Amino acid sequence: MSLDERTLATLQAAHVVSGTPGDRYKVPFRNLRQVLSLHAKASPEKTFLIYYDADGQREELSYAEFNARVHQTAHFLHHDLGVRRGDRVATIGYNHSDLVIIYCACWIIGAAVAPQNVAEDDRRIAFILRNSEAVVCLVRVEYLERARHIINGTDEGLGAPNIRQIVQVGGEPGGGLLHFHEAVKNLPNTYFSDDPEPTLEDEALLVYTSGTTGAPKGVVLTQYNLLVDAQGIAQWQGITGNQRLMCVLPIHHVNGIVVTLVTPLLVGGSVVLNRQFSSSHFWERIVKERVQIVSVVPTLLQFCLDYADQMQARGAPIWGEALRQQDLHAFRHVVCGAGTLAMALVKAFEDRFGVPVLHGYGLSETTCYSCFLPIDLSWQEHQHWLLDYGYPSIGCPIEPNEMAIFSADGSGQPLGPGQRGEICIRGHNVMKYYYQRPDANAETFKFGWFRSGDEGFYETDERGRMYFFITGRIKELINRGGVKFSPFDIEEVLLEIPGVRVGLAIAFRNDYYGEEVGAYVVPEEGAQLDAAQIIAYCRERLTFEKAPKVVIFGTEIPVTTTGKYQRLRLQDRFSEWEHTQFRKG
Repeated sequence: MSLDERTLATLQAAHVVSGTPGDRYKVPFRNLRQVLSLHAKASPEKTFLIYYDADGQREELSYAEFNARVHQTAHFLHHDLGVRRGDRVATIGYNHSDLVIIYCACWIIGAAVAPQNVAEDDRRIAFILRNSEAVVCLVRVEYLERARHIINGTDEGLGAPNIRQIVQVGGEPGGGLLHFHEAVKNLPNTYFSDDPEPTLEDEALLVYTSGTTGAPKGVVLTQYNLLVDAQGIAQWQGITGNQRLMCVLPIHHVNGIVVTLVTPLLVGGSVVLNRQFSSSHFWERIVKERVQIVSVVPTLLQFCLDYADQMQARGAPIWGEALRQQDLHAFRHVVCGAGTLAMALVKAFEDRFGVPVLHGYGLSETTCYSCFLPIDLSWQEHQHWLLDYGYPSIGCPIEPNEMAIFSADGSGQPLGPGQRGEICIRGHNVMKYYYQRPDANAETFKFGWFRSGDEGFYETDERGRMYFFITGRIKELINRGGVKFSPFDIEEVLLEIPGVRVGLAIAFRNDYYGEEVGAYVVPEEGAQLDAAQIIAYCRERLTFEKAPKVVIFGTEIPVTTTGKYQRLRLQDRFSEWEHTQFRKG
């Protein structure tokens, strides 16, 4: 993608950390292929991946077995589907060993993965598939019908003619589609190509994040981005090859991919991949698999507390029927980020379970994590930084990047300790750019730093370390359990409803997801509107996660002097539902 000279210069500046430019690599590898090959040769029998499906069935793959299946899949992608270095491969699925294999197969070819979030609506996925220019789409059998509708559909907003083939993953063969497992099972477990070997600059991930304009932006991450951020995470937390991480977050998101897949791969460790989070199996699998670290979002901390209440009511240990605290002797800490963490929640979790929460912060645009609380803090210091400033600290910058607070007006004016402004980041883990969005690139990298759109401040300790805090968002996104939704998409649906004069999507605080989706509606004069009908209409057009859970009616809306709606000033009207868990059905 071509960039104007000014934007190119500010992008290059945003990839510098402590005076080291982005092309002076901090990792000792040529690419992700070399990392996997090294561990497969050095420790072939060592376990890399353990996978639990929805029924609790366990699969285990050594580095040698995993490497062989990755190369079989790369052979299939390259020779049978024509995927080449520089291509994009879309996936529609859920956490599964197959998906990890597909990701790594793309990376050893030099292709980028464009993973889809099935919680998004069909039109949004169709847009992302088109915008990503993916050449093939690998789809779990459970989503085949929906994927065909999205890719081949003729309704407004649907269709992705760039997808030249849909491949079925899982289930029984048939239905006229190429079947992934049948296609790869007899292929050689070596991969050869006339293409040049991928470099650290080859694109690895194309993930989409919502923006305040409503249009998803494609975040382009290179192989170097993934490796250098994983290295920073491993160094900060002391993660080595003899440790095991557990993944309970979706691996269509950078958190699940980078923290609990790429990081253990980089250091030669192991990962326990779960189909999804399960309160009843969370502690059990940590103990059974001798897990040291698990990455979560704040929502899951609340679910753990709820499960503990259920266990306690039955007279059982809070971790589960047959578990004791001493069974957790190998477990080190919980990593928590990607959502709004309340001080009351983190205190309740640590008090209840005696397990430290390593709070951190990052974005897709910075590959994943950019900062964490230090692991060398005493318990008193740890509690101080979590509880004594009105917000839990997100910690200090990791080695691949540096952080600062700048004036929120975008002027590039740096601010000092305690002053609130925009959290900005620069370093080697900053994305390559937004794909096909010169406008967003120019604004986001306006003064040579990545502008997060999040408001925050920092304080320093006696060693001069900068501890950052996030206090809210400058961009008015709804951050539900770490998944960000644009309010504009929801408002478009609200405005389709007869009798709605103004409909605003509001993020309100919620114990279970950090934030939930509410709707503030101003009816047209004389209109008779019903909250339940509005919610039902939205759920027909939007996914459950994205649809409003509460509707409040009003007559006035706070606006700025230029007439822009001030959504944040409406949040308090939803405080009654802060402790409510909303369920489908």
